[in-house]
Amino acid sequence: MVKRQKEQLIVKPPTERLADTAREAARRGPPPVHLWNPPLTGDLDMEIRRDGSWHYLGSPIRRPALVRLFASILRREGAEHFLVTPVEKFRIRVADAPFVAVDAEAAGEGRDQVITFTTNVGDAVTAGPDHPIRVAHDPRTGAPAPYLHVRDGLEALIDRKTFYRLVDLATVERHDGADWLGLWSGGRFFPLAPAAELP
Repeated sequence: MVKRQKEQLIVKPPTERLADTAREAARRGPPPVHLWNPPLTGDLDMEIRRDGSWHYLGSPIRRPALVRLFASILRREGAEHFLVTPVEKFRIRVADAPFVAVDAEAAGEGRDQVITFTTNVGDAVTAGPDHPIRVAHDPRTGAPAPYLHVRDGLEALIDRKTFYRLVDLATVERHDGADWLGLWSGGRFFPLAPAAELP
């Protein structure tokens, strides 16, 4: 079933059909989403909200296993996000980052510290050169929004409770000619805020 809305082709395939195609591809191992290149099928009325919840046709997807499956076939191209299988490609809406880092564990100290995050879809990601931490600021309020790179341009918003725990682990280091509060993980220093701006 399809309909025209705002000049875009909105497609309404059964989510189970899409899930079955994704499951079949996943049986061979982790989905090589970056290698699949089917033509755009259309826009799917699916949204990932800022809190990491997935919604289809305006209703939340309440099955964690289905959310994890869809997350495994998610791909970012530029500013757009797609669910991709070997034969179909659907554009979806993402309000902010598609994932949320809901917990973090630190091992070691100082430059030897390693921080491993857990996302809302169950991925474990260790911050380091391939998985950097960055902090953006709301242009209106200046409030910090910390992110962790998960894979292939997809990020996780680090939730508030986890970020506050990380700040307790932070140290002040020299970075780009100034003192910064930041975190060590995987042999790399990730700046969070200029030390001069700390209370």
